[in-house]
Amino acid sequence: MWKHLKKIFFTGLIAIAPVALTFYILKGIFTFLNKQTLPILTRADINVPGLGVILTLVLVYVLGLLVTNILGKKLFIWTEKIITTIPLVNIIYKTIKQITQALSGTTNRNFQSVVYIQYPREGLWTLAFVTGDSVNKNDREYYHLFVPTTPNPTSGVFIMIPKDDTLPANTNIEEALKIVISGGMLAPPTHDVGQSILKKEHKHG
Repeated sequence: MWKHLKKIFFTGLIAIAPVALTFYILKGIFTFLNKQTLPILTRADINVPGLGVILTLVLVYVLGLLVTNILGKKLFIWTEKIITTIPLVNIIYKTIKQITQALSGTTNRNFQSVVYIQYPREGLWTLAFVTGDSVNKNDREYYHLFVPTTPNPTSGVFIMIPKDDTLPANTNIEEALKIVISGGMLAPPTHDVGQSILKKEHKHG
């Protein structure tokens, strides 16, 4: 009886957790945005629910416009330099910035496609992003690959590998980044790594 109750309880907990966390995060964002302009609204004696959020979103939009022009960009870079000189704060800032850039797609614009490779040794497979290609003196084609780390995909290693030692991942760059950031938790339940390598070996045989 106790095992049954515990099983049902944890099943319900797992089911409600994503909803509760989503609500909690959205509530936190709403409260944070509303507080940014609350002093201004209080001085003006304006009390309209949600108006703080709207004003903050407008300010963020204006900030985006400023950052996209030359003067605003220089000011942003100057501010960023100050933040990155503060111990501990610079680590937090860089980590958040890198993850944000990865999720927003601003760091993957030079990625051409996604492939599977055996790394760091034969028999272990990982995702890698194609950044370019080249040919050696024997006319063998190579991929230039960026192999990201988990959970921060903006750090990793660069390797050059023969194209025929890679397998197409059959996924887009955004989905591949999500898989890397989640440590594989968001990976699809099926893949064709083993099947593809068997076909490859049969072809060469």
